Amino acid sequence: MNGQYLLPSDWLPRLERLSLGAGRRVAGTMQGKRRSRHLGSSLEFADYRPYTAGDDIRRFDWGVYSRTGKPFIRQFMDEQELMVSVYVDCSKSMDFGARVAKGSTVENKGIPSKLQYAKQLAASIGYIALCSYERLQVACYSQSIDYRLPIIRGRGAVHRLFQFLEDSPVGGEGSLASSLAEPGAIPRLPGMTWIFSDFWLRQGEEEIGNVLSRLTGAGQEVVLVHILSQEEMNPALSGDLRLVDSEIETGKDVALTGKVLQAYRAEWDKYHQHLSSYAAERGISYVLIPNDMSLQQAVFGILAESGLIMT
Repeated sequence: MNGQYLLPSDWLPRLERLSLGAGRRVAGTMQGKRRSRHLGSSLEFADYRPYTAGDDIRRFDWGVYSRTGKPFIRQFMDEQELMVSVYVDCSKSMDFGARVAKGSTVENKGIPSKLQYAKQLAASIGYIALCSYERLQVACYSQSIDYRLPIIRGRGAVHRLFQFLEDSPVGGEGSLASSLAEPGAIPRLPGMTWIFSDFWLRQGEEEIGNVLSRLTGAGQEVVLVHILSQEEMNPALSGDLRLVDSEIETGKDVALTGKVLQAYRAEWDKYHQHLSSYAAERGISYVLIPNDMSLQQAVFGILAESGLIMT
């Protein structure tokens, strides 16, 4: 499994030199690649402290003892691991926005659906985490947590990540609130949580507010990746049409005039600004990425410039 179904063949080597820009690491049985602010067992010296019974005698500094007659041990910086949790919205509304390119190839398939694009970004973030020896868990949700990949770690688990994302199908009606209300859905350990979604929520701002409060209360650094198509942000429809909700399959007859489209765009802009402001006020990262943006621009542009990816 090389991830070519999800990602371009030349993409993975470019991700290997990246790391996630997060501060909340957890003490674990394994060590990550990067230094934390905690003291531990790496080779980088940090400080001395007085020796107490039960300390590791290998850290006893005989040089200091010979000079002062007082027992001290050496302390070192700990390279702790990050708990990374990824949630991918697999609801029916995400299966939208794809456009097939003329003469499409493996390397150029045109514009992916929002769901396929979310999987590509999730695979990229997951790959970066695994290459950094972080702990990673992934879930796909619609009305509930439909599929879950238990905690994995290390490059050897990359094939499991790709296979999981490739095999996760489109669901039905989506509800972020009900999905994360399930027992065990909220990460147990502090860490970094990524949510990839179009955030078309039936309860709107109230639903996402409840979810974010629970995640931040659980010690999560939350990243909201808002994925939409150009057709949703700036529709170019006109005339008498019947618009159908793809998730609950109810429709409404509308006469789409310039005035109606202008009102829609105003409401969309208001919703977008609300999400962005709500997140900023609570120290939550929020980025809007259209599904026709290249992975290069999304990762090395938007995510890196937001400090979510370290190059």
